[in-house]
Amino acid sequence: MRTVIHTDDLPVEERFDFWRDHLFRQVVAPMRIACDDPAGFRGSIDSMDLGAVHVSAVEASPCGAYRTSRMIRQSDPEMFQVAVNLRGETSITQDRKCALSHPSDLVLYHTSRPHQIQTGFGRNATHGVMVVFPAQLLPLPARKVERLTATPLSGREGIGALIPEFLTRLVDGADQYGPADRSRLGGVLTDLLTALLAHRLDADAALQPTTRQRVLLLRVHEFIQRHLTDPDLSPATIAAAHGISVRTLHRLFQTEDATVAEWIRAQRLEHCRRDLSDPALGDRPIHAVATRWGFPAPAHFTRAFSAAYGVTPQEYRSRHDLDRILDWHA
Repeated sequence: MRTVIHTDDLPVEERFDFWRDHLFRQVVAPMRIACDDPAGFRGSIDSMDLGAVHVSAVEASPCGAYRTSRMIRQSDPEMFQVAVNLRGETSITQDRKCALSHPSDLVLYHTSRPHQIQTGFGRNATHGVMVVFPAQLLPLPARKVERLTATPLSGREGIGALIPEFLTRLVDGADQYGPADRSRLGGVLTDLLTALLAHRLDADAALQPTTRQRVLLLRVHEFIQRHLTDPDLSPATIAAAHGISVRTLHRLFQTEDATVAEWIRAQRLEHCRRDLSDPALGDRPIHAVATRWGFPAPAHFTRAFSAAYGVTPQEYRSRHDLDRILDWHA
């Protein structure tokens, strides 16, 4: 299920009141909202359920949010929340700690204890993604996890760097996922968050082997995507970069219905297909497109592309050129 809310759809004088009422009555853990400039307030929420995990992309003018002890006594779903900052600055206070979150930082907090959130400073809006999930989904000791509340966790390196990118792609492609897809994606997201927290706590031994394998596979996927243009990319170089054997790498891909080489080729072909349909790259020779994405031999590229898409690269580009001409005249 996906829900999209925009205050721009409302009269200016109703926008902040609507936002305040929505966050107090409709969200998982109600909060009180305050704003120094209610007349200039703007906000949007794009949310979806991934099984037991709830994800919301939120963009809002500067405002403060408060969850008090009284509100917790009235209603407490016992959820963890992770705020992933994509633009602007946000401060989150809980357990006598205050985390100032910059772009790509993650901050964990819990619905069962009072907290305060300040989004944006001055007139600068913030943009981020909120992840909400039941506390029992984390296969880590609760007391250890609570040490990390209101503590900035970097999303710019290591395991943490996978999470902002994963969430951005997740939100951008929300309409493409069916119910079964969303449930699986919720599991992947929980595994990523678990791995990040375990790494920060130095508690990797507490992770289930399947969780470690899924996180490692995501890290491998991300590495491959970053090195697709390298013609020397191979199972050996990938395994070496992750400190594992080539045999272990091949075992990871047994769940992908493709070998490592097949997965690399499919990703390269997809990038070539996108470039060939991009009007901004219409003057770029086909062999240059192929070489850019790791296909130095034109004949090999043509055979691989034709096998994957049923037409030659030239035919594919010509069809898209014709479609654009027909759309322009329509």
